[in-house]
Amino acid sequence: MMLIFVILVVIASVALGFIVLVQNPKGGGLAGNIGSFGNQFMGVKQTTDVLEKGTWTFAGAIAVLAIISVLLFKNIGNNSDQLKKDLDKVNTTTPVK
Repeated sequence: MMLIFVILVVIASVALGFIVLVQNPKGGGLAGNIGSFGNQFMGVKQTTDVLEKGTWTFAGAIAVLAIISVLLFKNIGNNSDQLKKDLDKVNTTTPVK
């Protein structure tokens, strides 16, 4: 189950990276943000094209998968009792040759 979540997050991350790299830069850098902040959000003009929707979709998918994986797999690393038993089995009295 955890492997499925890892694969889904990797696929969504690669798709998000590809979509971001394909987009045409629409902002004018820091100087363009000062005068026309009304039609821009974080340096990108607000458009309703497919690439922007894909960006938000994959970013949301990564966030949802991260939250779900934290909730589902929060007890996986809590095997401290087994770790203590395994460490007690280790013989530390014999000298190293």
